[in-house]
Amino acid sequence: MPWTGSAGRTARPPSWSNMALLVLLLGLLALRTNGCPATCRCYSMTVECGSLGLQEIPASIHPSTQTVFLQDNGITQIHQQDLAALRGLRYLYMQNNTISALEPGAFRSQQHLRELALNGNRVHLLNSSVFKGLEHLRVLYLAGNQITKLLDFTFCDLPRLQELHLQENSIETLEEQALAGLSSLALLDLSKNNLHTISRAALRPLISLQVLRLTENPWRCDCALHWLRAWMKEEGRRLLGSLDKKIVCSEPPRLAYQSLVDISGNSLICIPPVVQVEPLEVTARLGDDLRVSCQASGYPQPLVTWWKVAPGRAGPAMASAKSPGGTAELSEPRGGERFDSDTGSGMLFLNNVTVAHAGRYECEAANPGGTARVLFQLSVNLSQQQQPPARPPHAYPASVDISQEPLYDMESMDFNALSMATQTAIAVGISLLALVALLLAVMICRKHRKRKQAKKEENILYVNDYSDGPTTFAQLEEYRDERGHEMFVIDRNKPLFATYKDPEGLAGPFLGLQEQLQDQATQTLEGEGEREANEPFINQGLPFQPQIAYEIHC
Repeated sequence: MPWTGSAGRTARPPSWSNMALLVLLLGLLALRTNGCPATCRCYSMTVECGSLGLQEIPASIHPSTQTVFLQDNGITQIHQQDLAALRGLRYLYMQNNTISALEPGAFRSQQHLRELALNGNRVHLLNSSVFKGLEHLRVLYLAGNQITKLLDFTFCDLPRLQELHLQENSIETLEEQALAGLSSLALLDLSKNNLHTISRAALRPLISLQVLRLTENPWRCDCALHWLRAWMKEEGRRLLGSLDKKIVCSEPPRLAYQSLVDISGNSLICIPPVVQVEPLEVTARLGDDLRVSCQASGYPQPLVTWWKVAPGRAGPAMASAKSPGGTAELSEPRGGERFDSDTGSGMLFLNNVTVAHAGRYECEAANPGGTARVLFQLSVNLSQQQQPPARPPHAYPASVDISQEPLYDMESMDFNALSMATQTAIAVGISLLALVALLLAVMICRKHRKRKQAKKEENILYVNDYSDGPTTFAQLEEYRDERGHEMFVIDRNKPLFATYKDPEGLAGPFLGLQEQLQDQATQTLEGEGEREANEPFINQGLPFQPQIAYEIHC
């Protein structure tokens, strides 16, 4: 039966090819509808899932999708399986999430990705394995994260990258090969970070660079930035806009707040490092924990590294090398094992010392002014290994001489082998003993002086007897005791030379006696008590007055 149209005309039935095409379109439409995640908006080859509070990347995104918007969500990680099916993805925007971890190989399937936005997240660590598979990436946004360090060869898998946005991070260290492989990079933004310095070698791979932004960093203006100052005045002028040229110094204080371009080249100085290790030799026992301090000074503060010197390697105890570009380089290939010292302290930590730890170590201090090295020798005492386990006395056979048992190696009791705390305690103890001895000497000296003074006072005779009337010099009789001390005693039986009624008659004999006693006292006292012996006779009246005391020094 023929098909009849609305105008009465006969219509041809649809062909099987048209029916197949219709079914295919309906199937694709259904498949496309099923490939859009819930609550997301999907149109053409774009999936819009922004600001939905998502905690992870939706798993139902269609594989043919080319653009995905996942901004302003709560996504914390990117795993390999999250994007593995999206092989045709070209644009991925995941800014303003809470992403802190990027699993290595997370973008391995995105070989056609052109633009990746990860700014405004919490990424703090980057390495080369993260960006594997992104050979065609053109723009990478990493601004506003928590990145502190860019390691060597981090971006080596991005040969076609043209823009790298790293502003507003906390980058302090940019290793010399961190930007290796970015031969197509035209824009590099490192502004608003914590960079103190940057080497010329770090920017050398950027042969296509057109815009460089380094402003708002705490630059340390020393000899390491000589090249940057000259570069900004010459070839770098074409890369820096008016704002990009305002590289302001933060240290040293004398150059703070000054523009690097305006500073004289002679003001950009460095002080080569000086390194010291004490003691230079230590003998440790098996199982000990060893701490060795390497103190380095210079400007800027040198970076301290410990090395285990390979056997057979010869070198001076201290050497210095400085590269022409102002960066510190090793003067010879490094052999041996590297020990990362504690940041800022220069300490070498060796726990549970074994025989393998014995040997020579080298402390290396480097800054842009040069490199200094000091050798340290570690010996391991094997006596603890040879000593047999202790046994109770009754366990020894009667025929065994206990005195022949192996003894502790006395060499290990060397003062230098003691720990730093023990050495300090011994030094403090010796100082305290010396101080106590000094105080005892002072006390003995004072006591001796007091005895001497008391002995001197014992040699004074006070004549103070008024019961029998006044005493005259005629009644004083010289006396010497058993020890040979001289003194004068009163002898009342001796007659007086004069009376109180005859003061004139008393004057002559009394004066003669006064002079005689004065001469005799002067000779006896050997000059020591001369002043005291003479004092009783000065300003004395001829007649004796009642109640007068006399001091006789013997």
